[in-house]
Amino acid sequence: MQSTTTQKAILIIKHGALGDLIQGLDAYASVRAGFPDAHIALLTTSAFAPLAVKMPWFDEIIIDQRASFFNLVATYKTASQLWRQWDSIIDLQCSKRTANYHRFFTPSLTNWYGTATGCSHPMPDFTGVNNQQRMCTAAKMAGGIIVEADMTWLKADITQFELPKRFAVLIAGCSPAKPSKRWPSHHFASLANILTRQGLTVVLAGTNADREAVDSVRENAPDTIDLSGKTNIPMLAALCNQASLVIGNDTGPVFLAAKTGTPTVMVLGADTDPDMSAPVGAQCSWIQKVPISDITPDMVIERLTSMKAL
Repeated sequence: MQSTTTQKAILIIKHGALGDLIQGLDAYASVRAGFPDAHIALLTTSAFAPLAVKMPWFDEIIIDQRASFFNLVATYKTASQLWRQWDSIIDLQCSKRTANYHRFFTPSLTNWYGTATGCSHPMPDFTGVNNQQRMCTAAKMAGGIIVEADMTWLKADITQFELPKRFAVLIAGCSPAKPSKRWPSHHFASLANILTRQGLTVVLAGTNADREAVDSVRENAPDTIDLSGKTNIPMLAALCNQASLVIGNDTGPVFLAAKTGTPTVMVLGADTDPDMSAPVGAQCSWIQKVPISDITPDMVIERLTSMKAL
């Protein structure tokens, strides 16, 4: 897309992970609000492309394979996209990789908003600033108008699961690379049994990678409904949106749940700095203890009660 006097071309870089991608929704919407007629593209990874193409703020999704710089073919493909005539590149990833993109592959006349050394518009020190706010600040620096993302675009039919009107969603898994972020399965099971006694149907959600955690919960909470591995991201969003409440670990689906506006509680251990990584939403909260196993089901129930979710 060549920049013209009538249409600006803007590239946003956000590779992931899912939670970070979700935390950036308000920033994407804010850039679009500031540039309603611009050609806005997102550079992301293939894993998140199916979700990104549904977002209403982008005209183009560009896949970054994030290959080794010694992989000349893949590197050339990325470089050729970055060398296009973008009026602005907004780096919301701010990684060593994207700093190298700025250094080696980006025309010197392109406005670059990020943390790369020597970029035209360096971001301020974001220590202790929530990721959602950080990305919104970057969007505003680039000329965006701060707005809250409309989530109505993320729709899916979940009637096939025949769920009752009142149900709770528990997300017992997380990234396999960070098992220390998991609240113990026996705590999830105890919480599920408490919620069941209070009249809520309890649904266990997640991906196939969460199978071990989900099976461990079901051993002690057999009345739960297992939907792990049965939903894609839009279906998971619909599931969380229709739920009475959501509880889970520091993992992408919980950030998604918080963004839908459903009462959401995230349980945190030593791996997470809530000042920077707590979920953002109309009715969300978090509880942190070190170790994470010190968080009890009663603490979660107390927090849900204070939020008027029970």
